[in-house]
Amino acid sequence: MNFYRTIWTLTLALAVAAPGAVCFSQAVKKEKEIYNERPDAHAEIKEALKKAAAENKRVIVVFGANWCYDCHVLDAAFHRSDLAQVLAANYYVVHVDIGQGDKNQDLMTKYEVPMKRGIPGLAVLDADGKLVYSQKNGEFENARALAPEEFLAFLNKWKPETRSR
Repeated sequence: MNFYRTIWTLTLALAVAAPGAVCFSQAVKKEKEIYNERPDAHAEIKEALKKAAAENKRVIVVFGANWCYDCHVLDAAFHRSDLAQVLAANYYVVHVDIGQGDKNQDLMTKYEVPMKRGIPGLAVLDADGKLVYSQKNGEFENARALAPEEFLAFLNKWKPETRSR
């Protein structure tokens, strides 16, 4: 692990950990709930697709859970100013709660994100709902080990083509 990746990992860990927490999963749950455990994920994706179609954006579906450390690391990365700008300009993000691996499995299957590869698991949809990318090999499962440049490369690779005027 190079120096900058180590610094990035430590910075993210400090950003999401609560002082005096006994264990990280308890700390992040108190800190921020990314995955709402009640909403209808199907309806949320449908609404995001409608907005994406109107604005020439894509939809990133993030499968995860509030207990997942790397899900919080991914969310923190997406909120970095450099990444947040690219994200806001090109995507809508829908967080889909998988609970303890017992929720929204139909959507994981539909978008070809295998649960056995871990979470967070991502799928990118075009504005018509067509699957553009699905994480099949656990690429984000160990988000804490990814450098900011890797998140940025992912966002730039899968963003929609710009419309000619």
